[in-house]
Formats: sequence, structure tokens, C-alpha cells
Amino acid sequence: MKIQNSRFIISAVKRDQYPEDLLPEIAMAGRSNVGKSSLINMLINRKGLAKTSSTPGKTQTINFYDLDGKMRLVDLPGYGYARVSKDKKSGWGKIIESYLVDRPNLMEVFLLVDLRHDPSEDDRLMYEWIRTFGYKGIVIATKADKIKNSQLQIRKKALREKLGMDPEDVLLITSADSRKGKYDVWDFINSLLEQKGFEARFERQQPDQAER
Repeated sequence: MKIQNSRFIISAVKRDQYPEDLLPEIAMAGRSNVGKSSLINMLINRKGLAKTSSTPGKTQTINFYDLDGKMRLVDLPGYGYARVSKDKKSGWGKIIESYLVDRPNLMEVFLLVDLRHDPSEDDRLMYEWIRTFGYKGIVIATKADKIKNSQLQIRKKALREKLGMDPEDVLLITSADSRKGKYDVWDFINSLLEQKGFEARFERQQPDQAER
């Protein structure tokens, strides 16, 4: 179904601030300025619901977004910004860990990386960390519109090698500007909802007759 009502719920820093119901959740992790807010806005067809901070590394909260009361997208604090103090980085790590531990309705964690660049050491550590919590760690490569088509396979191969991904591990290519990969992401989310026994499905996957 098309998303009719998406809304911001809360910015949380501790467990007792999380939504209490058990709606299924997908979490987005990644470096500051990798495009988590832009991806969320693209997926839910809203230009400004998820806010992009003008100061990289500033966002220190877990932001919850509700989709039609059926599921949530969760924006985790960005990491990897060099000017942020070690104390703040440690604090964000604790905030993220608190969320990942024992969140029964968290279906999966998406790790966003910039397709144009090799993953950083922080990206590699986050990928390993996500997997130690029992998630597959689906990799979403952003900003695909910034590279030439001739470089796409080269960059995909580099990301897989640098992150240590196995052939069966999922890598999805996206661009918030061109909307590339939007339905690939929704196809994957819908497959997770089905696997987990939830009835909700989002976004039509094929154009209707009027749009063909």
C-alpha cells in the first residue's frame, strides 16, 4: 500500500523513551553525512520529515519515524566525524548499543555507506558490530548518482571486499536525488515483514496502467 501518513515520533537517548508498542522497526546506521535522512525521506515520499543536520556529527539521538501506524524507520546517531570528541563518540556508541540490545521488534539494521568511497574503519567496525548482535547488516550504498555507470560494478566490488561481505550478503544501490533503488529497498523491507509474520506491506512495486 502507499504510505498515507508518516510522522516523526520522538528523539530518544535511553530505553525508557523508546515507543513501547512492538511495531516492526528497521534501523539506519552510518557515518555523519552519508545520507540517512535523505534516504528516509525518499522512502516515505517526504522532502523534509527527517531533518539533515547542518553540522556533521551533531545528531546525538535515536529518531523514530512512524509509517501509517504499521512500522517504524529508526535513524541512529551518525558516527565518524573527526571533530567530535572521543567522549561524545563513546556516548553515541552506548546509545546505539542500548537500542540494539534486546529490541525484539527490530527486524534489521541497514548500514549506509557512500558508494563513491571505500568504507572507513568506523564503517567496518559498525558492520562487524551489527552482525555480532545477530543482524545480517544489510548494506545500502548511497549517492549512486555521483558516479558514472561504468564505475558502478567497480565500486560495488570494492565495498564488498573492504567490508568483508560474503557473496550472499545483501548490497543495495541507492540515490536520494535520482530515487534509484527506492523499490529495491522496499522489496527487501516487505520481504522481511513477510518473513517475520507481519501483514503490512508498503509501496506498490510496479507502475499502474496509467503510468505505463
